[in-house]
Amino acid sequence: MFYLLPLLTVSIWAGNAIVNKLSISVIDPGAIAFYRWFFAMLVLTPFLAKSIWQHRKTIKPYLPKLAFLSLLGMVLNQSLGYFAAATTTATNMALIISLVPLISMFLSVPLLSKRLSPLAIVGAILSLGGLVLMLSHGNLNQLAAQGITQGDGLLLIAAFVYALYCVLLKRWQMPLTNWQSVYVQGVLAVIMLFPMFLNSERMAITAEAFPLVMYAAMLGSLIAPWCWLLGIQRLGADRTAMFMNLMPVITALIASVVLNEQLESYHYIGGVMVLSGVALAQKKVKARQQKMATA
Repeated sequence: MFYLLPLLTVSIWAGNAIVNKLSISVIDPGAIAFYRWFFAMLVLTPFLAKSIWQHRKTIKPYLPKLAFLSLLGMVLNQSLGYFAAATTTATNMALIISLVPLISMFLSVPLLSKRLSPLAIVGAILSLGGLVLMLSHGNLNQLAAQGITQGDGLLLIAAFVYALYCVLLKRWQMPLTNWQSVYVQGVLAVIMLFPMFLNSERMAITAEAFPLVMYAAMLGSLIAPWCWLLGIQRLGADRTAMFMNLMPVITALIASVVLNEQLESYHYIGGVMVLSGVALAQKKVKARQQKMATA
């Protein structure tokens, strides 16, 4: 039963890519990014407001760090995904975001003083090769001549930003619970996203936009993190993290049905290379941790 927790989380995150694509025609990216965290924080307020107020003196010194984390993980990462959806596919979105664990490993070298294993480097090369194959549509000459799409470029930035967010969360150990940290970051995100919301032309929550906004706010921002944290508690971080490799597969299956996205041979080959590279690097890290634990 515990394995259903990370599986449900990854399935919800896979659905986010579909929501991003469907939202393009009904609501502006700035508006849905704002609504996502506004409604999520509205739901959390009755449960966390009292705790936040009681611990305000503890939280206050960490507000600059929490604000920067909010900017990375909840403002830039989410907003870039919504803007990218206009010029890329849901499948590409999931495959590029699946690189986050690998990018995090490399960022951990300067920020957490971690060492890269040889397999991590091999995995990075393999994933990079798969990414290039996918973004070039199987034609490297086309990639050299035309470059990547704007959406793919924005997603690469989003993946880097979120990887930095994850690493900084580990570097900046704060005396807050996970939900206290999420709540403060979410409130700060609502404040930072408000100007972009005001500049949106399509900000009304229409009948078509409502289910998309609610999916992003309730499932993507609340249920998925809750299930993920429970999965980590029950299964451990290593086994839970491996479920991330399923996200592009689930996204591609949903996108083929809901969005009629067609998978080409370069998607299969490039996708296998990307996921194999990430899994290879993670496997070595896990093995090294187990060796250290028994030493």
